[in-house]
Amino acid sequence: MHERAHAVSLDILAVGSLVRGSTILDAHSTSTLIRTDGMNIVVDTSTRYLLPAMRTSLKQIGVLPKDVDAVVMTHAHHDHCENNDLFRKAKVYVRAEEHFEGDAVSVCKDMDIAPGVRLVHTPGHTHGSMSVFVQGDRRYAITGDAIPLEDNYRRMIPPGINYDPETAMKSIKCIIEYAGVIIPGHGFPFMI
Repeated sequence: MHERAHAVSLDILAVGSLVRGSTILDAHSTSTLIRTDGMNIVVDTSTRYLLPAMRTSLKQIGVLPKDVDAVVMTHAHHDHCENNDLFRKAKVYVRAEEHFEGDAVSVCKDMDIAPGVRLVHTPGHTHGSMSVFVQGDRRYAITGDAIPLEDNYRRMIPPGINYDPETAMKSIKCIIEYAGVIIPGHGFPFMI
């Protein structure tokens, strides 16, 4: 007998952006919805600025905020988690290394949170950065700021903000080994 494949789908709720000058001038993270066998997971809830876009996307998809079971924070910077309160019933997952004030599951090791959905430690931007590896019709990596922009992948450079460039590059290589499609922290998905 063959084991039934788990159906996994991804939808972008809001496409993030990043404006740099001599420092970061403006940042809004990309927010992604994963739907798998009876579970709805939002990865990064972005900023208040993108809340209207997220609400519109959820409505078009037919998922209510109360239907979201889990929120995964790729890290605890404000531009990735300002709308966590939209998903009041969701269990929030954040790496133990992150400084997050709120009710959350502290993730200490790589783990599956649903069939085909794995949380993977990808430090470099922050000590507790993690990506979400999704096995769907392709292999997706939702990277947060481990790969903030497609340009980081194309030029093979670490995020502009990092605590250790070598660690950041190891995380980028780990992501590239897994993924066929990358959903960066601040932009549109792209194939590799």
